[in-house]
Amino acid sequence: MRLVSDTMPGETGAPPGAGDPVGSDAGAVDAGARLAACLRSCARGDSDSFAALYDACSARAYGLAVRVVRDRAQAEEVTQEAFLEVWRTAARFDPERGSALSWVMTIVHRKAVDRVRSAEAASRRDVTYHQRNQQVEHDTTAEAAHASLEAHRVRGALEALTPVQRQAVELAYLGGYTHTEVAGLLDLPLGTAKTRIRDGLIRLRDALGVTR
Repeated sequence: MRLVSDTMPGETGAPPGAGDPVGSDAGAVDAGARLAACLRSCARGDSDSFAALYDACSARAYGLAVRVVRDRAQAEEVTQEAFLEVWRTAARFDPERGSALSWVMTIVHRKAVDRVRSAEAASRRDVTYHQRNQQVEHDTTAEAAHASLEAHRVRGALEALTPVQRQAVELAYLGGYTHTEVAGLLDLPLGTAKTRIRDGLIRLRDALGVTR
């Protein structure tokens, strides 16, 4: 599997999954510091640092993309797009706001969710076209309108969450990850991940006007 294009700096040709030192318990702090240093060097145009960053993070990035888009071919494209953005925007990384791994995974997750939403939009356009070109029963039309309204309400409610809450909730309930997996992907303590998911769900419920 080859995710980095010929135009991407620091190409290694190694497939995602070929070693992931970030995931080991020993030296996790040092690994995080090395990734942060790689990002700072990437911001200065150091392609060797980009290659090292890619080698360290590509397996997790691809795994996250697969979990969200549910298609390996599209996950490859998402991972490529994400690492291109990492290279182009490395100067925006702020270690005061989170770890280097979390920053990279946030970009991957956003690209994956954008891909899913794009596919859903294309599907809706296809459905709309077919609905307009055939006779539709009144009840079916009403049901489709209701479903569209509900989807709009949910999207609006998600936008009301803080970025960290929305990221955790989307990973858990759109990506299908367990709380432990969310904590690992975001490089957070398990308790912090659970709190973000819980608080996000509470705000989501309030925004939707759901009562217990």
